[in-house]
Amino acid sequence: MIHPGGRQRVIITNVFPKVEEGKFPARVVLDEIVTLSAAIFGDGHDEIAASIFIKPTSEALWKELPMKLINNDHWETEFKVEQLGFYEFQVKAWEDHYTTWKKGLQKKYEAGQDILVELQIGVQLLEQAAAGNETNKAELLAWADELKQAESPAQSVVLALSEEVAKAMYQFRHEDLITVYPTVYKIEVERKKAAYSTWYELFPRSAAAEAGKHGTFRDVIQLLPRVQKMGFDVLYFPPIHPIGEKNRKGKNNSLTAGPEDPGSPWAIGNRKGGHKAIHPQLGTVRDFRTLIKEAGKRSIEIAMDIAYQCAPDHPYVKQHPQWFKWRPDGTVQYAENPPKKYEDILPFNFETDDWQNLWQELKSVIDFWVDEGIRIFRIDNPHTKAFHFWEWMIGEVRKQHPEVIFLAEAFTRPRVMERLAKIGFNQSYTYFTWRNTKQEIEEYITELTKTDMRYYFRPNFWPNTPDILPPALIQGGENAHIMRVILAGTLSSNYGLYGPVYEFGINEPHGAKEEYIDNEKYETKHWDWERNTRIGEIITRLNHIRRNNTALQSTWNIEFAETTNDQIICYTKFDLQTNNLLIIAINLDVHNTQSARVKLPLSKIGLDYDKPFQVQDLLSGDNYTWQGEWNFVQLNPYLMPAHLFLVQQ
Repeated sequence: MIHPGGRQRVIITNVFPKVEEGKFPARVVLDEIVTLSAAIFGDGHDEIAASIFIKPTSEALWKELPMKLINNDHWETEFKVEQLGFYEFQVKAWEDHYTTWKKGLQKKYEAGQDILVELQIGVQLLEQAAAGNETNKAELLAWADELKQAESPAQSVVLALSEEVAKAMYQFRHEDLITVYPTVYKIEVERKKAAYSTWYELFPRSAAAEAGKHGTFRDVIQLLPRVQKMGFDVLYFPPIHPIGEKNRKGKNNSLTAGPEDPGSPWAIGNRKGGHKAIHPQLGTVRDFRTLIKEAGKRSIEIAMDIAYQCAPDHPYVKQHPQWFKWRPDGTVQYAENPPKKYEDILPFNFETDDWQNLWQELKSVIDFWVDEGIRIFRIDNPHTKAFHFWEWMIGEVRKQHPEVIFLAEAFTRPRVMERLAKIGFNQSYTYFTWRNTKQEIEEYITELTKTDMRYYFRPNFWPNTPDILPPALIQGGENAHIMRVILAGTLSSNYGLYGPVYEFGINEPHGAKEEYIDNEKYETKHWDWERNTRIGEIITRLNHIRRNNTALQSTWNIEFAETTNDQIICYTKFDLQTNNLLIIAINLDVHNTQSARVKLPLSKIGLDYDKPFQVQDLLSGDNYTWQGEWNFVQLNPYLMPAHLFLVQQ
């Protein structure tokens, strides 16, 4: 069979951005300028034209964006996304006969050759374009006549090279000669909070001002000024539902709970309700609504933890026993991650024959809390639930509420984490917690930001969680807490930390485990919320620097700088739209002063190689004059382990 596109001479490959050849949408945020690109080439030496056709999926009319040749058959155009939801785009390219003609005309004219026949060809091209273009017909014919009647070759060439004529002729193309890339790709546009957020985690039950009392939502309202002052815009709670009474865990995850032990919030459900209920000691649904409202007044959003699992006495267990696994001895299968055992938790069975009803019920949990005003959900262990469920559930929720954000708490294998991001999770926990050396950090950040992961895996860096007290914090004390939070908050535009224990520098592990002893997961704490610490002061300073510098509100704009000492890491963040440029240098050695010369990537950040420039350290307020590629830094971790330089431009 003869090739159906035999007259189409242009080849299109490597369209970008794409995720799994268009199976999933590329992910961006509102008002982001997206670079759309492709490799486009043809046979011979004729000129090529190419365009991206793009539109919101809800609309019928396509917008044409002409592409430009950058180099080596790589073509690009840019597009600013201006509404939430989905866009779709397609690439088209064709032989540009008019541009080929006018370039040949110019060369022959400049070489002194006779161009009479060339001008006749130009007239033909204009007349052919007019025949198929009612909108510009008169204009095109007028140019054709002008070309015929030109008084001199020079006058003809001036007309042929006119930008006005070129713009009109760009629209002229034979449909059967156009190469259309067969795949229509999608882009999902999310709200800006998906790309820039600052999370603070606390346990509401530990929010009471008075020792010995169980905290409430009203107590949390009293803490909102503190959270706001520190510069956090997301306040995240562990599960707030009734806690199971059967097999309840005691302090430090002991199997026997005392009468005063509150149990783990992740053991959800008892006789008083399940995932759509609130733990009675925290308050009422009305109290929760008031908290959401009061937080909103301070530009703080409440993030809920959704853990799709049940305590043994959750109402689901009696109402829907088919949703759980039952063992041959008649007992229900509780959660295990050998050698860990979670006797207080029952996982859902996603292979149940009643899976459709299970899916609908689990989605209804999200719907319930969305109706109560929640728009951010941190999902516990999503990698232990069915991928197809997440793809369906998140997609259905975001059809009605595209502003909803889902954070995947999945510390697991890379391919699993990537899949969760592709199927809908807007943010993801990462391996940052265990990346400590300069090489480890640079390699990991490069993977996240300079590969196609940039368009589906949006990282959220956490230096600690209630589950994870990493060795760096155990061994490094206060200095490490300061260094790691500065890394988290400047490498990633989304970062978070687990509350008062971090700013108070608490770092005693539970034996040889990477977790806190006397863990708040299993007991109610009383914190001195009025206590000020050096760590807390620097966290506050960091968060306000992030808010005032747009370069820190993107993860993707990072460029690493070479350093002469592997204990010093240096990188730049540059926001081209606001001309906001930061140079960050951090001492990774929390015990010793370290110095290095750093080589800035001047060509990538728009600085002159010879002209001096001023930098101000936003942490200390000190000013310095730098010049050229190589400059010197020295950092004492006991004074301040980092420079956050604002380049004065």
